[in-house]
Amino acid sequence: MSLRVISGSAKGRKLKSVPGDTTRPVMDRVKQALFNILANDVSDSAWWDMFAGTGAIGVEALSRGAAFVFFTDLNREPIETIKDNVAHCGFSHQSEIRRADALHLIASSPNRSFEYIYIAPPQYKGIWLKALQLLDENIDWLSNDGEIIIQLDPKEYVEVKLNKLEEFEQRKYGNTLLVFYENKNDT
Repeated sequence: MSLRVISGSAKGRKLKSVPGDTTRPVMDRVKQALFNILANDVSDSAWWDMFAGTGAIGVEALSRGAAFVFFTDLNREPIETIKDNVAHCGFSHQSEIRRADALHLIASSPNRSFEYIYIAPPQYKGIWLKALQLLDENIDWLSNDGEIIIQLDPKEYVEVKLNKLEEFEQRKYGNTLLVFYENKNDT
């Protein structure tokens, strides 16, 4: 599958894939749908592309006017791929790329907040649920009007009781489900 930037300042740029089969790049139609939903809200926003893989979501956000993206992944090959993709599209000054365990980072004290936290972890391991529960406990990672977006296989989805976050929308595209959460206190 050929990865590319769909829209914005880096439209049409090809993105490198991570060697092997350790990541599952987001399909163009899911990426297009996501950014159609978010529309103009992407402009000047800060993102955390949490299990970033190729960095395609964060790069797309930057291409569409996001101010900053924090990319994290646990493994060296995705981190090297993200660095190449970010540099290739000219977004090195608007991003931070860190090889880290996202679950450990979430549990630590936030040093900033994000309007969007995109979570697309390895499938069928319950990692999305752990990340969501940790963010619910450590809500300061999310700006007051921010959103958490989970990308998972629909078979993996379960309803979860949260204290500070609430689900407000789901969108299904084939075998990909996007689930949106927001801060309950943002009223």
